[in-house]
Amino acid sequence: MDGGIHHEAMKIAVFGAGSIGVYAGASLLVAGADVVLIGRARMHRQIAGQGVLLSDLEGRRQHLEGKHVPYQESAAALAEADLILVTVKSADSAAAASAITEYAKPSALVVSLQNGVGNVDTLRSLMPDRQVLAAMVPFNVVQMDGNRFHRASGGELMIETCAALEPWLELFHRAHLPLQQCENFTAIQWGKLLLNLNNAVNALSGLTLKSQLSQRAYRRCLALLIAEALDVLRAAGIQPARIARVGPKLLPGILRLPDALFKRVAATMLKIDPEARSSMWQDLHAERLTEVDYLNGAIVRLAESLARDAPANRRMTALIHAAEQGNLQPWSGAALYRALSD
Repeated sequence: MDGGIHHEAMKIAVFGAGSIGVYAGASLLVAGADVVLIGRARMHRQIAGQGVLLSDLEGRRQHLEGKHVPYQESAAALAEADLILVTVKSADSAAAASAITEYAKPSALVVSLQNGVGNVDTLRSLMPDRQVLAAMVPFNVVQMDGNRFHRASGGELMIETCAALEPWLELFHRAHLPLQQCENFTAIQWGKLLLNLNNAVNALSGLTLKSQLSQRAYRRCLALLIAEALDVLRAAGIQPARIARVGPKLLPGILRLPDALFKRVAATMLKIDPEARSSMWQDLHAERLTEVDYLNGAIVRLAESLARDAPANRRMTALIHAAEQGNLQPWSGAALYRALSD
């Protein structure tokens, strides 16, 4: 049996069938992988009834019938997995670790494809005898009508360098999910978190990402949050990696540019599908709890550990929690900036 056939016979479990989980799992299925999605009954019903339609910025459209998408609601489906992609919300990391410990074989490679920082630390602390890798999803996936999962921005998956990934690299490449291996992943996670501070701004704007980022009033809000976060990271001795084409230190100044100049200087930042919205916007409109405590809240906690304050990120966290409680209303950029800076 040649290596390729052997690798494809290995099984992948996607633990947490939300937007990212379904997109990654379905893409791997299309590439010929043996995949099982594990998630909630609601998504199971959607996939059984409508299948999964994958689409992206480059015009890719691939439909999988529901009967061709293996889906289980029980974590017992982890038992045969050789690779486990953890895509649950950050608040569910501890529960995921417990389920993996109970059901998965000890040799399974575990990869966290979750937003925020600290998820890998949680998984590793609760599963000290297992191999757990940090990874980062740079692109946005929007769940749309017809059970379409649309990749609305670019970028490649980034993952900690590890020899155990070798059997999986070609398969992920075929699935249009190439794995870019990286050292010093902590810096990468903080670099991504800086960009993810826009999730909350977008959620409260009520606009698509492209429309929101095209307006200086909202960009000033994001610049305020990022500048404050950079101050906290500097005090903590953390140097975030460059994830976008612009380095972290330059981001606040570029975001504050007038609209016309911003569109010329930072055109790549606006290379976003017009349909894209942040995952936090999706969570609020689906009446789900958001990950704000693991994004803006992570900056607040880091500041507190240094006996400092991060007032703009603290206020943004509070605004999102208010929206979770039903106080969801679109904010103008000017009003949001006042709320964050007063």
